[in-house]
Amino acid sequence: MKQSLFTLKQDIVEVGKRMYARGYVASNDGNISARLDDNRFLVTPTGVSKGFMKPEDLIVVNIEGKVLSGIKKPSSEVFMHLQVYKDRPDVNSVCHAHPPYATGFAVAGIPLDKCVLPEVIITLGSIPLIEYGTPGTEELYRPATKLLKDYDAFLLANHGALTVGTDVINAYHKMETLEHFAQIAFVANQLGYLNTLNKEQVQKLKDQREKFGIRTTVGCVTSEDDSRSTEHTPQSNMMNDDLIKKITDEVLKQIRK
Repeated sequence: MKQSLFTLKQDIVEVGKRMYARGYVASNDGNISARLDDNRFLVTPTGVSKGFMKPEDLIVVNIEGKVLSGIKKPSSEVFMHLQVYKDRPDVNSVCHAHPPYATGFAVAGIPLDKCVLPEVIITLGSIPLIEYGTPGTEELYRPATKLLKDYDAFLLANHGALTVGTDVINAYHKMETLEHFAQIAFVANQLGYLNTLNKEQVQKLKDQREKFGIRTTVGCVTSEDDSRSTEHTPQSNMMNDDLIKKITDEVLKQIRK
């Protein structure tokens, strides 16, 4: 069921406030969009903090990025959102942010692809790492096109994270899930051991997707798949000191913005 323009504006403004309050964005970072119909999309403006947006700040653009209504300018990253809508007719909202822990993994070049948390396995499967592309250009979203049909959450190398959903709140909730997973994985790695589930355990979780109406079919790296788990020692899964420092520095950098 399609939502009204008024409702979508309210939802985007609310999600912007939540992202800002949680530290997923700093200053004017990030962007949110929603599908109005096959050729019109509601997008957040450039140069406006997501924590202080008003409904009248939002802009309507067509599938080519041309402004149809609104007094402000759309973000240069609007074309990343439009590419998602072109490739995924089932997607009605896109959320882009820079959550600190997830961005730390993106900067370190580490995908969140291990089978660790049941909620993540059921809802997202895993979160791949998309190679770096210059923000505001096709380089940013072109590498993601080959994965868009299968995944609903992505790490953007040296940039941030992207999630898609059936509506604005759904896309935002996936961003929360992604960042929560990243934070837990970071802590587990610092403690020296990231315990991954085995194939049988993962299959039982994947079997629940239909019950919850979840479309994704992607899997994740199980304990059998992960060669590092064969030694069965905490030290075997410990990240090296340089890598931990790299992620820690990036997390602290994002938090302090």
